[in-house]
Amino acid sequence: MATGTNISTQELWARLFKAPTIGSYLASSDEVRLPLFSDYIAQIAEERGMRRDQVIADAGLERTFGYRLFSGTRNPSRDTVLQLSFGLRLDCDEAQQLLKVAQESPLHPKVKRDAVVAWCLHHAYPLMTTQQALYDNGLPPLGGTRRAR
Repeated sequence: MATGTNISTQELWARLFKAPTIGSYLASSDEVRLPLFSDYIAQIAEERGMRRDQVIADAGLERTFGYRLFSGTRNPSRDTVLQLSFGLRLDCDEAQQLLKVAQESPLHPKVKRDAVVAWCLHHAYPLMTTQQALYDNGLPPLGGTRRAR
């Protein structure tokens, strides 16, 4: 999926730290501009030949809310981004990119819940199987209420 230029993160760090001011880096750098989340998910769905209603249903989202995500009138939570990752049938790397576009924190293997989700993405499990794996491991489901730690 094309998301702009293919400059490595290491190169972006180098450009950032070599810039005379943060303003000059931000003003001159197309690399720091992420696509709109709504445009990005629409592009993925189109590239994969998936209908929006199918993605929304497979993501376990309420229909109206899902369409608002696609239209850009609502912003997703981290859990919603992960649910959409399953609805769009993304692998773990693609889900990490979707989290980045949504400006949410990436999955981390030291966080148990994240590890379960990442494992399920890697193995192309559907959302319901993932929810069961989270439940089986005593972890809150995606889109559910988080427990106090």
